[in-house]
Amino acid sequence: MNKRIVKEYLLITVGAIIVATAVYFFMLPSHVTIGSGSALAMVIGNFVPIPVSVITLIMNVFLLLIGFLLIGREFGAKTVYSTILMPLVMRVYEIVFPDLKSITNDPILDVLAYILVVGVGLALLFSVNASSGGLDIVAKIMNKYMNIELGKAMGLSGMLVALSSAVCFDKATVVLSVIGTYFGGMIVDHFIFGMNLKRRVCIVSKKHEEIVEYILHEIHSGATIYEGIGAYTGEKRREIIAIVDKQEYRLLMEYMKKTDPTAFMTVYSVNDISYQPKKH
Repeated sequence: MNKRIVKEYLLITVGAIIVATAVYFFMLPSHVTIGSGSALAMVIGNFVPIPVSVITLIMNVFLLLIGFLLIGREFGAKTVYSTILMPLVMRVYEIVFPDLKSITNDPILDVLAYILVVGVGLALLFSVNASSGGLDIVAKIMNKYMNIELGKAMGLSGMLVALSSAVCFDKATVVLSVIGTYFGGMIVDHFIFGMNLKRRVCIVSKKHEEIVEYILHEIHSGATIYEGIGAYTGEKRREIIAIVDKQEYRLLMEYMKKTDPTAFMTVYSVNDISYQPKKH
């Protein structure tokens, strides 16, 4: 099997375990329904004598089938794997740790811990183009048939689940669920963008040849050179453009301080990089 595939499925496995851990040890004991498929399963579990893990699995499989029918094969093997693995891990926790009570004995601390831990797990899943299923599938269906942006669709479906806690929990829990859902989305975005964050470094220097050599052969990144003319002096200059990660950026800045501390540089944060090959 391809090493890349093994690495991706290892990340999916770790991510799914982290998400299941956050749900079982922090969300379920606090009764706070932070918008997700597992949260809806927790609400349903108050009316049917079935473990939350089993309800989550049934919901996920049902939504996967609906997704395949309404959207097509957009849901690949990775999403199917993670969608089924997460409730299975939860079921193991239910067997090993029955009658689990809150670790922190404080619903607010439970919510904070859940948001942080689940953010790490979801970021790992999204980094390899997988998801935890559940509301992600609902959001994609809403996006296709109701023309609602994917982010807004996920937020709307999450809020509806959070509000559904009103049918079985008190007002304080409902408010905490809504607040937790809102901030949970922000934290997940932070983790996702933080993992993919790169920097676009623009350098104007008389030592451009040395700098390009360093970028290409020392930090093993790419670079593009543009010809430019200074508006004030009319002098021709070359601008180097490089996209680097955090480690490469640190090395490049250290090199620039030694090589040309007077160079003109601008730096931009880049969250998404894509390349569309030419069609022949």
